[in-house]
Amino acid sequence: MSEEMDRGRAAFREEAYERLAELEATMLELEESPENDELVDRAFRAMHTIKGSGAMFGFDAIAEFTHEVETVYDLVRNHKLPVTKELIALTLSAHDQIGALLEESHTGKTVDENKGREIIASFQNLVPAADALVDDMIPEDMDSQEDVTEPESVEDEATYRIIFHPDSNIFAYGTNPILLLHELKELGKCKVIGHVDQIPTIQDIDPEICYTHWDIILTTSQGINAIKDVFIFVEDVCQLSIETVDSGEDDLTDEEPQKKLGEILVERGDLKQEDLHGVLEEHKPLGKILEDSGLVKSSQIQAALAEQQHLKEAREHRHKTDSASSIRVASDKLDILVDLVGELVTVQARLGQLAMVKDDADFLLIAEEVERLTAELRDHTMSVRMLPIGSTFNKFKRLVRDLANELGKDALLTTDGADTELDKNVIEQLNDPLVHIIRNCLDHGIESPDVRVTNKKPKRGNIHLSAEHSGGNVLIRIQDDGAGLDTAAIRGKAIEKGIITADAELSKNEIHSLLFAPGFSTAESVTNVSGRGVGMDVVKRGIEALRGVIKIESTPGKGTTIILKLPLTLAIIDGLLVKIGNDDFVLPLATVEECIELTREDIARVHGRHVANVRGSIIPYVHLREEFNIPGKPPDIEQIVITELHNQKVGFVVDYVIGEHQTVIKTLGHIYKNVEGISGATILGDGTVALILDINQLLQLVEQEETQLVN
Repeated sequence: MSEEMDRGRAAFREEAYERLAELEATMLELEESPENDELVDRAFRAMHTIKGSGAMFGFDAIAEFTHEVETVYDLVRNHKLPVTKELIALTLSAHDQIGALLEESHTGKTVDENKGREIIASFQNLVPAADALVDDMIPEDMDSQEDVTEPESVEDEATYRIIFHPDSNIFAYGTNPILLLHELKELGKCKVIGHVDQIPTIQDIDPEICYTHWDIILTTSQGINAIKDVFIFVEDVCQLSIETVDSGEDDLTDEEPQKKLGEILVERGDLKQEDLHGVLEEHKPLGKILEDSGLVKSSQIQAALAEQQHLKEAREHRHKTDSASSIRVASDKLDILVDLVGELVTVQARLGQLAMVKDDADFLLIAEEVERLTAELRDHTMSVRMLPIGSTFNKFKRLVRDLANELGKDALLTTDGADTELDKNVIEQLNDPLVHIIRNCLDHGIESPDVRVTNKKPKRGNIHLSAEHSGGNVLIRIQDDGAGLDTAAIRGKAIEKGIITADAELSKNEIHSLLFAPGFSTAESVTNVSGRGVGMDVVKRGIEALRGVIKIESTPGKGTTIILKLPLTLAIIDGLLVKIGNDDFVLPLATVEECIELTREDIARVHGRHVANVRGSIIPYVHLREEFNIPGKPPDIEQIVITELHNQKVGFVVDYVIGEHQTVIKTLGHIYKNVEGISGATILGDGTVALILDINQLLQLVEQEETQLVN
């Protein structure tokens, strides 16, 4: 198989996954609005694209399977088959089967062919029902066969001008343009004009290059969408223009003149208006004739010409806007680019430090310019890796639909802030935690329809998923209008499992935090959804692995809100550089609230306890020199870096605060990957290494040590 074909197959897989996501989202919308013809057309086009592209690149199983589904949706599109819940469910099953076939072509994972045959059989069983619907619409005293096959009225026809200019490399994508022209001819009366002036001499011709383009005049009653469907899977590898030249709605008589040759040439773009005027100058122009006859004024002629020019410019502008291009880039190439930018940031920091040491004006000027350019390059590179979170949100609509049916509940997922952008790596790792949270919302939060009605709530429950930017972070909220958390039940289960003692005094937030304990579950029985004690502890570990924070808010009878606070990116962060002895450390700046001094008098005043009085508030702190067993005597005045974790302020004592630092995160080797309290490392301007602290883990370590001392 050629390299071009391999690239084509890879491009098809990527395109097919996008179309499948679009199909799934469309089905969920169609279930709510079954009369929406636009949604039906969107679903049909998605399947038509998958079928056509699949056939081009050798995915015959996918093309054949999708063809059967497409056939049924053609009936739906022509209002011969209604949109029902059965059709939606079958289409979603077909969506999953196509996804499995795609996965098989890439990973070799075996697909259940019997399941595919069952789905197709179910679709085919719907077709006779469509025939019956057509028969019901035909009067008994008419020949039904003649009525069905009679062509549509000419009054419904329209004429279109199609300019089809395929990319010269279109053959490499497995496309034969002639087949597209044949498909156009099936839509109605068609005239095709081929332009062959670009074909070189026989000795210079390349058989893999397409030198021809076509103009087509088509009269059809199928509408412009049917024409677009023909080209839908080659629209990215061709220049295509479809214009209506006769809508069929004008009440023209046979006596009215046809368009002049010059007008048609100008409309088609084959002749410039000024060139036409130049030729016509040999005769007296129409405007001049009209002006001389006194029928119109010169200003009126100029206004008409100005209007003509304005319409032309507007069309040109729309064309440029519609043809604004984008390119696909493999994600591994973006990862390499981000790594290189990270290395550049490190080199720039070393250059800046060296310039300060040299104290040379020209050298400093160059270093500042490199710093500016590096910052711009870093920001633009990071923005390229940003993706809207809406694509992830849309996946969960299907999850909520299927799980609600399984649990016998009625629930709907709504979203907000789908355009909020996050680093693609964060989005990829966010999927599993969100799945756990949403499943818990449905299983433990949303009540059954009968219970909701009894509690004077809407029969249908709601889970709302939203995202918004907050400084250098993104806040994601998962909110349900269910029963809320039962603190007494949570406390009782925690005592039963030995997580807390019976006499432990816990605040509401502390009781909610028990949900994150390993193995904790309040479910009375094990089901496919919950009860095995695997869930929220996995969520917490997943969020903390993203250097994020999770928080729970709940009101009994009203519902529960889970808030995730996540960094925008995992590659480069803003950090606070600190020093302890001869060692350098970095704390994530997003969690830092302020820095204050810690003197010997402050320590003596609280009798050596690790707490500080900050403007009347008592804040505990962790002495990092003691925690890391760093030898040496601390300075007389130390610094407390105050951070906020889980709505609680905690300080970390260091020797010196150096300042803000653009931190390029480097992963630790496999020997050190399990070191608790350290999330990575970065290289400083002088070439030394600074460890990046994981303040969540550090706080947990200190709490565990204190618990062991008490016991």
